[in-house]
Amino acid sequence: MTLSRHRMAIRRIVALVVFTALQLTAEVRTLTILHTNDLHSRLTPLDNHHGGFAYLASAIRHEREGCIDCILLNAGDLAQGSPVSTIYKGVPVFEIANLFGFDAATLGNHDFDYGWQQARDFVEMSKYPIVSSNVVDGKGQLLTARPWVILKVNGLRVGILGAMTDDLHNLTFPAALGDYRTTPSVETVRKYAADLRSQCDLVVLVAHINPAEEKAFLAEPDVPVIVSGHVHSGLEQAMSSQNHVLVRVKSYGEELGRLELTVDTEKKAPVSWTWKKTLIDSDKIAPAPDVAGQVKVWEDQVSTVVDQPIGVSNRLLTKLEVKVLLEEAMKAKTAADFAFINTGGVRDILPKGQVLLRHVWNIMPFDDVVVYGTFKGRDLPAVVTAGKQIDPDKDYKLAVSDFTAANQETQENLRTRGLQFPGDAGLLRDALADLIRKRKVIE
Repeated sequence: MTLSRHRMAIRRIVALVVFTALQLTAEVRTLTILHTNDLHSRLTPLDNHHGGFAYLASAIRHEREGCIDCILLNAGDLAQGSPVSTIYKGVPVFEIANLFGFDAATLGNHDFDYGWQQARDFVEMSKYPIVSSNVVDGKGQLLTARPWVILKVNGLRVGILGAMTDDLHNLTFPAALGDYRTTPSVETVRKYAADLRSQCDLVVLVAHINPAEEKAFLAEPDVPVIVSGHVHSGLEQAMSSQNHVLVRVKSYGEELGRLELTVDTEKKAPVSWTWKKTLIDSDKIAPAPDVAGQVKVWEDQVSTVVDQPIGVSNRLLTKLEVKVLLEEAMKAKTAADFAFINTGGVRDILPKGQVLLRHVWNIMPFDDVVVYGTFKGRDLPAVVTAGKQIDPDKDYKLAVSDFTAANQETQENLRTRGLQFPGDAGLLRDALADLIRKRKVIE
């Protein structure tokens, strides 16, 4: 008997015991949810040898072998994060992702980085349903074809309902959203879930949401299972509250989640569950040949552009240290007195050793532009001056990314309004590459 079949046999026994103990007239059935989130187009393994689409695909297939109650979900942000995605506007990433065998997914905020039209194209090119309940246009029409889908698995009708964080408008350029906006996520999901619950045995929310929204959904009676994305760190253990469970794994394909549920079809809720995470270690997992082949096709096309040595780093730089380096690059490019980039705009570390242009693309996959303006000291945001002695009547030049300029009011950015940045110094990615080339060695 294979390990997967042995595991299934044990679960059937557990389900039978639960059924007998509860003396229910309803059925008790099992459901296994495999899940990913925030893959961010990292087609190849990270510098720590974790992740990579071909290795993730292999792990998914291993977990699904002999599993009669498995479904596979993705909680958004499939696009953005690698040269292939940036250069080809996410299309190859969604094409390759079709090989994973997702049963359903939702969109993340970065799936809108190439514009709402491209996001809609992603929905259409996906061979699995992408659902979202609260991204609507000015007429209230959904971006996706439907807010939910009902999957039939192991005798269960499983309703998969999608949702997007209320923060979407602060997480991308206004022009990228066009006429689209989010309706309040918790209220919208509550409305749809009440209707969906009458049509299925279990409601599963697949959502790209922030931590406060995660906690709110854990209190929603009609949403007993939540597969979450957006926060890249993942969870050490599942969050739970009164027959509710929420799970989220690490970003960039470093982990695959497996949530095993025993579902009471009368209560329409899990009566027991276990959760585990599988580390996607490219040194220990054989890649899936078909996915590896497609990854190679696209990586070969960008390799000549990005796999060029530009310097050396004598140590690994954390994201916070890379933030400082980016701000130094912005100042060098514009001769500015101050520079600022939001922490969320720094997408990767800088590894120790040979620095390739690819590393710069991974750090700054966005086509953000360095913009600058001149302001009196009294008008400089506190987050920029950071306690430095400032003459309130003196003129100072401040450089930021155009994303920060467009979203300057938000907590993650300048926390102010009305600042104008008329100067344009070109791509931030190019500014960082130029700084590394000039220094040759990063200490």
